[in-house]
Amino acid sequence: MKLSEVKPEPAHGAPTPKLRRFYKVVNVINEDGALRVVLDGKPIRTPRQNILETRKQAIAEAIAKEWDSQEPFIDRETMVLTRMVTAVIDCIGSEREAIISGLMSYIDSDLLCYRAVYPTALKVKQDEAWQPVLDWLKESFGACFTVIYGIMPERQSADTVVAMKQAIDSLTDENLAAFQACASVTKSLSLSMALVHGYLDAEEVSLLAQLDERFQAEQWGEDQEEQIRRQKIDFEINRISNYINILRN
Repeated sequence: MKLSEVKPEPAHGAPTPKLRRFYKVVNVINEDGALRVVLDGKPIRTPRQNILETRKQAIAEAIAKEWDSQEPFIDRETMVLTRMVTAVIDCIGSEREAIISGLMSYIDSDLLCYRAVYPTALKVKQDEAWQPVLDWLKESFGACFTVIYGIMPERQSADTVVAMKQAIDSLTDENLAAFQACASVTKSLSLSMALVHGYLDAEEVSLLAQLDERFQAEQWGEDQEEQIRRQKIDFEINRISNYINILRN
């Protein structure tokens, strides 16, 4: 395989075979202000054959660290910043409307809007932990989410849909990539907006996104598979938050 053919974003569908690390040295170079991560001197290319580059030194260094930490196999699942920068380069600019439309599919199933009827202890935890985020969304963006107790789906109001779409559309391409990544992990537009705007930090988003699972673990214990799943979510949200913080500074 040629180094220029490296594609950090795995294809959907069939499992991606493991690729053994084939490069020795990872560096960041400056090409007329564009910072590129190079593997043995050759630039990484995106799935659409664009060169992976950024204007932020800290982002370039973080991506370089992702690639340098791959040993002995390349695990694309751990390369969260690489995926977000790839999305900005390949998709966000040219497919922005389609991406936002796809994100809006979460609005009627947002995690924070569906609360337990019982056990009472879980209902209380959800109300206390989740409602402040929805209150913040209403204050900040005029998005007044309806809370549903139970599992029967219910559509959000047209005004809430419009307000939330406008809030998402106002994001920069870079922040939209982070928002999309967070929504994919949490299944929640509200938590993703709170993370992007700094209302919640990574630890808080992780806790709220997994409140139900943590409650069940406290009651019945947690198996190894669930621990691994939770650690993966924590890791991804932390990396997304790091990216947002770099953009903010």
